[in-house]
Amino acid sequence: MRDWQRFIPAGVLFGGCILLLSVQSQRSMALQAPLSGVPAPIAGLRAEEVIVPDDQVRIAGMTSYVNRVFYRDTLPAFAMYVGFYDAQSQGKTVHSPKNCLPGAGWEEVSKGRVTIDTPRGPAEVNRFLIANGNAQALVYYWYQGRGRIAANEYAVKWDLLRDAAISRRTDEALVRVIVPVIPEGTGGASQARADAALVEAEKVAREASTNLAASLERFLPG
Repeated sequence: MRDWQRFIPAGVLFGGCILLLSVQSQRSMALQAPLSGVPAPIAGLRAEEVIVPDDQVRIAGMTSYVNRVFYRDTLPAFAMYVGFYDAQSQGKTVHSPKNCLPGAGWEEVSKGRVTIDTPRGPAEVNRFLIANGNAQALVYYWYQGRGRIAANEYAVKWDLLRDAAISRRTDEALVRVIVPVIPEGTGGASQARADAALVEAEKVAREASTNLAASLERFLPG
């Protein structure tokens, strides 16, 4: 058997999934409860709702969303976003946050993944450190739905094709937590202060992400 022939079964399966996704109607899955009821991932902070403009909602295509900034006194502690899609189709799919960073003036400083605890067990989420001028922020984001929490975007697309073919479900949520990295004190930022600020931001991002992933189990379709 020639080497290329080994890939024929996988190619046929992949093509079949794409065909099924394009011709088979998908089931629109309703939320168990409105996302407006998602509790604060960290208690004791003041929350402010952020409305996404209608034209941006049309472009992004989400069915429902919650977008909040949480403040400790007058300083922003972190931002939380959950965008839910009841079904995905051409022009209505989850967009990766990393595609939006350059357009908003942010640049990637470092990237990787971290593991958080969830009701379904340990799960990897994406971790980005980004910068815009002198400002820095830590971003955790992941995809949650259909019984999974995932970070790898290629795996997410494969699961989407498979679930569309098998269960006619493509519902999914993009979940994002952004924590500003703010060194304490005034004057020039020393490396020690910058490192301490990043450690603190990491703690906030991990706590908020862990609690948010758990809370969403009661809101996303079962």
